[in-house]
Amino acid sequence: MTVKILDKVKKVIACEVDTRLVAELQKRVQCTPMQHKLQILVGDVLKTELPFFDVCVANLPYQISSPFVFKLLLHRPFFRCAVLMFQKEFADRLVAKPGSKVYCRLSVNVQLLSRVDILMKVNKNNFRPPPKVESSVVRLEPRNPPPPINFKEWDGLLRVLFVRKNKTVSAAFKHTSTLEMMEKNYKVYCSLKNTEVPKDFDIKKKIEEVLQEKDFEKMRARTMDVDDFLMLLHEFNSKGLHFS
Repeated sequence: MTVKILDKVKKVIACEVDTRLVAELQKRVQCTPMQHKLQILVGDVLKTELPFFDVCVANLPYQISSPFVFKLLLHRPFFRCAVLMFQKEFADRLVAKPGSKVYCRLSVNVQLLSRVDILMKVNKNNFRPPPKVESSVVRLEPRNPPPPINFKEWDGLLRVLFVRKNKTVSAAFKHTSTLEMMEKNYKVYCSLKNTEVPKDFDIKKKIEEVLQEKDFEKMRARTMDVDDFLMLLHEFNSKGLHFS
């Protein structure tokens, strides 16, 4: 695949952890016009600092699909697009819409940061030897500029809501660990603002007020879209309630 790409572009920066494949690629381009268009980064792509690039094309080991996607989407400066092959089930989660059985935290996070589409499905019989899974080719285009939010806060909210995505939002905030985390964060927030915590402060009541104000208490994570989550995060943060 790298050799075919080299024939079409000005430069390729390839990242490969397998030194045997590196040697094979170098052998194929040696003493050809393509040799000077190729730069190879030897190592684990998840641990490698990626340079500037315009387009990313990759057939990834499927076990690193999720961390690699977020490494790409948080990469700066922005790139134009990425065309990647994933296991079909993973690709389906990337593009899943609210109400879908496979709609999850991954779906929401990726759709917050990018436009994502499935370009084609790849049958396992197209490989030798055939793997046990079907595949899909996906196109990711980062949203530039990205939404102006604290991503740790955003992901913290989603973690609370998607633990039980079929439960109501109100039920998601009744877990003891969640209440303790949010009460601790609220006290830190008050300390930073040099504000005294009210003696009658009740974290449960505070959360209920936020949820009822915009009719979120009966909604469910599995049916909420990106705008719903953004609105809910804004409501919590505006009341001094934080998730990180």
